[in-house]
Order: sequence, then C-alpha cells, then structure tokens
Amino acid sequence: MAFTDDLRGFTVGVTADRRGDEQALMLRRLGVAVVQGPAIRTLPVSEGDRLRAATESLIDSPPDVLVANTGLGVRSWLGLVSTWGLDAKLRDALSETRIACRGPKAAGAILTAGLRVWWRSPTEQLSDVAERLIAEGVDGTRIAFQLHGDHRHSLTDQLVASGAEVVELPVYRWTLPEEGGAAIRLIDLCCGGHVDAITFTSGPAVRNLFELADADGRADELRRAVNGGILVACVGPVCAAVAREEGIESSVVPDHWRLGSLVRIVGESLALRRRRFRAGDIELVLQGSVVIVNGEPVELTSRERDVLCLLAERPGVAVPRSLLLREVWHDPNADQHALEAVIGRLRSKLGPAGKAVTTVVRRGYRFVAEPVAAFT
Repeated sequence: MAFTDDLRGFTVGVTADRRGDEQALMLRRLGVAVVQGPAIRTLPVSEGDRLRAATESLIDSPPDVLVANTGLGVRSWLGLVSTWGLDAKLRDALSETRIACRGPKAAGAILTAGLRVWWRSPTEQLSDVAERLIAEGVDGTRIAFQLHGDHRHSLTDQLVASGAEVVELPVYRWTLPEEGGAAIRLIDLCCGGHVDAITFTSGPAVRNLFELADADGRADELRRAVNGGILVACVGPVCAAVAREEGIESSVVPDHWRLGSLVRIVGESLALRRRRFRAGDIELVLQGSVVIVNGEPVELTSRERDVLCLLAERPGVAVPRSLLLREVWHDPNADQHALEAVIGRLRSKLGPAGKAVTTVVRRGYRFVAEPVAAFT
C-alpha cells in the first residue's frame, strides 16, 4: 500500500496564507482532513512607501549587484514599476548589473522580465548568496536587495559590514493575520490532540503561531503538543531553523523545497504512522481517527482513538485503568465509568474486531492482536 492510498483519519493543519488553499487541496487528495489556520498575512507595500524612492535611486545610480530574493517579490516589484511607467528605465539601469538569485523562482522572474541572471544559489539560501558576494568582494559596491516580508535582514548587515552600500527594496511584508480566529482554532486543536501534522511554508508563520499562542497564554502548551507527537513539516531548512528557535524539537524537510514536495513528505510521514494488526481473521489498520476493519473505515471520537492507540502501543499487555485515565483524561482519579463507556462504544463500533479489546479483571484492558509488518 503506497502513501498515496487513502490516508483518511489523519488531520493536517496548514498555517500558510498565500497558496494555502492550493496546499489544502493537494493534502485533501491524499484523504486527510485539513484545518486551515493562517498564521501570517502577506501585504504588498503601498506606492507611498520607500519602494518607489529606492527604485528611482537605482535608475539614477545603477547598482553593481541586485539580489533577487523571491519570485513573488521580483514579480510584484516589476509590476509596480510598470504602473509607475518606469519599467523601461529600470531595465536599462539593470542592463549591466550582476543579478544574484536566491533560488529558481526568483531566477525565473528575472528571466521573464528580460534580464540576465549572473548567479543562482545552489542551496536557495540567502546565507549562500552572502558568502558568494563577500567572496567576490563587495567593498565599495552598490547592492540592491529585494527584501522578503520578514523584518530581519541579516544579509544587509553582512554586506554593510563588508563595505557595501545596500539599497533595500521592501516589496511586501508579513504580518499577523487580520483575523486570528482560524489560527487560534488550529492552536486549540493542536493542544487538544486533534491534529496529526502541521505545515509551515515560512519562518515568520512559525513565529506568528507561537506569538498568537503566547497572547492566549498557551505558547508552552502548544510547544508541548507539537513535541508530543504532532508531525511538523517545514518547506525548507531556513523555516526549520526558525522552528528550532521556537522550541520545536524536530521537523521534516523535503529534499526539494517546493509546495508539492512538502505535501508529499507529509503524506509519506503520515503513512509511516499507520499501524496494522491482525486479530484472528480480522485485519485492523489504525490511522489517526479512523480504524480500517477488513477494508471498512470506522470513525472514532478523539477519546476512543486515544484509548485504542494507548492499548495498541502495548499489544497483549494489560494497561492499567489509572494510566488510561491519566493519559486520556489527564486525571488518574477521573471517574472510571467514563472510561468504561468509551471502551463499550469502541467495542461496539469495531464490530467483531471489538473482541480484541478485552477486560483484565481488577487491572485494566488489553488489546489482543498481533502487529503486522509495516506498509511498504
């Protein structure tokens, strides 16, 4: 069974705003449920901002180097320049400029505009661009730097420290979402154990999600949740580095830092979390909030899922009621009747497979099933 087979039962949180709908559609094609909670908002700068003044300064005094940072930024900048009627003048000014591109999207936007790419970073990281430029020698050079939406611009500091004059081009900016309700709902679901994976396509989205959680007094709770079993998927190593800074202990990063590759690694990683068991002639596949019983899906509530997962972690072993109450109800002294009710509903939903959930008198419950080799 390949990862592209139905992954129903798993829930993935999406924090992106731009292309968030596209990402959600790609994920839903895998069968997963998607919760969109944009933690970031991408805003274009207005004509009254310093972008036009910076552009006019480049026309008057062409730069030696232009750092094309993002495809979106290059396209947006050149689109605004066209509305100002300055596009021909800017192209003339950049005709002898060495254009260094952070990645293929920026390079594509430069080529589409009829300009030449001097160099493209093989790592798609700004740190690599800085190393190349400094190695070439930037003392006394004039460098235009198309900013991304984050307010942190270490590249500018590095180039200035090496003697360059840097003209920053602020094309768009990233802010907190105008309405944070969807992101707060995603935080609630993460903290409540209802999300199996969460995706980030930018470092600021990671920071913003924790800023929103902190404002709600839940940053530590969110950190514990993501480190307690939620799959964190970051589009690239820069984003993953920000996740580590925010206290996320581990994340997966695709080999190719693209949206399609991000979705693929989420699917592959979730597929590895499926667990298959055999109880007599019955096959059970546990995948998120769904159990596939001999090919038929059975939907579980969050507590039914949590109880079954705890039992399945120790097949054949008696799991004490106190442990189940502590892990699922977060109170070892909670009413045992609530646990008995969940066990009863679980057995009923599973039909003949419910016999695999047995009572161990005076001790607890046991999942009587044999683990089957992992999917390939």
